[in-house]
Amino acid sequence: MLLRLLWVSVAAASALAAPASGQRRGAGQAPNVVLVVSDSFDGRLTFHPGSQVLKLPFINFMKKHGTSFLNAYTNSPICCPSRAAMWSGLFTHLTESWNNFKGLDPNYTTWMDIMEKHGYRTQKFGKLDYTSGHHSLSNRVEAWTRDVAFLLRQEGRPMVNLIANKTKVRVMEKDWKATDRAIDWLRREAVNHTDPFILYLGLNLPHPYPSPSSGENFGASTFRTSLYWLEKVYHDAIKIPKWLPLSEMHPVDYYSSYTKNCTGKFTEKEIRNIRAFYYAMCAEADAMLGEIILALAQLDLLQKTIVLYTSDHGELAMEHRQFYKMSMYEASVHVPLLIMGPGIQANLQVPDVVSLVDLYPTMLEIAGLPLPQNLSGYSLLPLSSETPRNNGRCKPLRPPWILSEFHGCNVNASTYMLRTNQWKYIAYADGVAVLPQLFDLFSDPDELTNVATKFPEITSSLDQKLRSIINYPRVSASVHQYNKEQFIWWKQSIGQNYSDVIANLRWHQDWLKKPRKYERAIDRWLKPTATQKPLKQN
Repeated sequence: MLLRLLWVSVAAASALAAPASGQRRGAGQAPNVVLVVSDSFDGRLTFHPGSQVLKLPFINFMKKHGTSFLNAYTNSPICCPSRAAMWSGLFTHLTESWNNFKGLDPNYTTWMDIMEKHGYRTQKFGKLDYTSGHHSLSNRVEAWTRDVAFLLRQEGRPMVNLIANKTKVRVMEKDWKATDRAIDWLRREAVNHTDPFILYLGLNLPHPYPSPSSGENFGASTFRTSLYWLEKVYHDAIKIPKWLPLSEMHPVDYYSSYTKNCTGKFTEKEIRNIRAFYYAMCAEADAMLGEIILALAQLDLLQKTIVLYTSDHGELAMEHRQFYKMSMYEASVHVPLLIMGPGIQANLQVPDVVSLVDLYPTMLEIAGLPLPQNLSGYSLLPLSSETPRNNGRCKPLRPPWILSEFHGCNVNASTYMLRTNQWKYIAYADGVAVLPQLFDLFSDPDELTNVATKFPEITSSLDQKLRSIINYPRVSASVHQYNKEQFIWWKQSIGQNYSDVIANLRWHQDWLKKPRKYERAIDRWLKPTATQKPLKQN
């Protein structure tokens, strides 16, 4: 691996130093584009001090030869809604991608579709997950019933699994196969055509692995790797996160921690191992990114190709007494975002807040195409290009904030985050039923002290700004109604089997202790109200 890295460093540095065709702009002159998207990669690991905990040679290569964004965020910290925002360029409340089952329509026109229409050769490999209809029944039912007055563990306890083969490199074989297919496509197809291409590679790593011990409808709570990758982690640098006492947790955080099976006792060794294994999984993902960069260099394509790397969301890895995502804390919402290639500034770190909806206009501007007026995002090129590229194609002023929202499982209220330079404001539900949170990220980067009541004027100002962007009480009400409608439709569709089916979802260990109690709680939740609208399937 070291020799390969040295080779690609020399070859790629030489390629990237070569003059690029620069000002473009018909499709025939446009650069190629490669987008690699991980799942659950904490963006803070790509810069100091997070970058000190593990070896990420190819992410570091991109940092040296390109632009890295220090404050990049997901627009929804869960797979499908986040990716729907990425592929549509629209905020989650505009796509109505409320949970992992409800994403974009399969026929939705994405930025890749537009680029293909204008002459790009396009290809996708690996995980996509931005359209409706995926993920388990448990995932859907848990999201629909989050307002029900019960508290059930929905996940297996987070754990680690060290595989027996100490030297095994290809631990996540599915991702390596997708990477191999992408490289094969580059060698067989991309080099043999004059038209520019766009290649997408979606990785599952470093998302935790499935945990079959959780039952038939199992979740994914296993951090799995080999000694080969664990040796890429600086174990002495692993930080054990501070936790608030359970009694002092925000009520939504407590619900999340409980449903994720994290309110029990964890030893420091368990927490350290979970974090170490997660970092090792990140190192394996970095190696796959490296294989793509290496192939581009070997094929003499790197100097003609803009490479982007990001993730759909982060991973809490036991911060705030949680794993997974579904939270507005930094570990969950902060994503990596790096760009390198012709016309992109080298060794530049951008502090501006950006988000995944910015990829849509960025892709179109790379191709020299006009931007739709309804996009939520802004092109990243004005922040990363060696020369200004606006030319009237992109919105002139980027706002000093980003929006993220969450409406799915493991969180019992719709959640909205407004991130500015210093502040992170988090509102819930209708803005009244659940108290908001405010964090000063300059003085409290670990987000342990909610200062919403200490700074009421800032809290009020940020809430007003949030309401000017999104009518979040109305959105919350729409999601609440959607959840009820979908659950009733599903319940009616399975008829007499309802009690057996709902009892054996991921929460089965808790449910089966008092099944009638939990069914009655759902019945009370479903009781019609005077304002309830007619049912519809979606």
